[in-house]
Amino acid sequence: MSAQALRVTDLHAYYGESHVLHGVSCHIERGEVVTLLGRNGAGRTTTLRALLGLVSRRSGSVLVNGAEAIDLPTHRIARLGIGYCPEERGIYASLSAEENLLLPPPVAPGGLALEEIYDLFPNLRERRTSRGTHLSGGEQQMLALARILRTGARLLLLDEISEGLAPVIVQALAHTIRRLRERGYTIVMAEQNFRFAAPLADRFYIMERGRIVAAFAASELGAKMPVLHEFLGI
Repeated sequence: MSAQALRVTDLHAYYGESHVLHGVSCHIERGEVVTLLGRNGAGRTTTLRALLGLVSRRSGSVLVNGAEAIDLPTHRIARLGIGYCPEERGIYASLSAEENLLLPPPVAPGGLALEEIYDLFPNLRERRTSRGTHLSGGEQQMLALARILRTGARLLLLDEISEGLAPVIVQALAHTIRRLRERGYTIVMAEQNFRFAAPLADRFYIMERGRIVAAFAASELGAKMPVLHEFLGI
């Protein structure tokens, strides 16, 4: 198995006739936490969606654990061991929290058991019988993340998981990401919240207008503040 969980080369993506990604290239080492930064409309969410084929069309190369996925349908890409937590969360309102957890099929061996999930997310244990409509925004975000951990996916794509949440929930999610990293998960986060992402990521890619315009390691953050200010307004 490749030491790289993900390698993307010259990825172009379209929504209808709109050309949204313009030759994105990046790589993610196994066990890394990597963050895609950028303003609204920069292409972060589209990059995650394009990795899974959730765009009108795409071209280039997407290697997942060394296997080429550019021509595969989404359900087969998922079975390469990818879990996707979309910005809209996708919680089923008529199902209980636990029924939502049990819903997705496995995509690889090694998914977390319910008790392991409840250890990571104690709030969900307390709310296991509550309907999706009765969960707070933070609890729904925890449920959306917890749900993909049951599938056995080891490469997690997380889209704006901190957006609109109370600081205490954001801190809880950051703690969870650190624990997942300790367990060897590979995590790609699309984030606009730099303060949330900065302490968590090993490396950063900055996106602007569908392209990657800068890449640097966490150890370079201090030196890269002018670049962050230029593209993010930090």
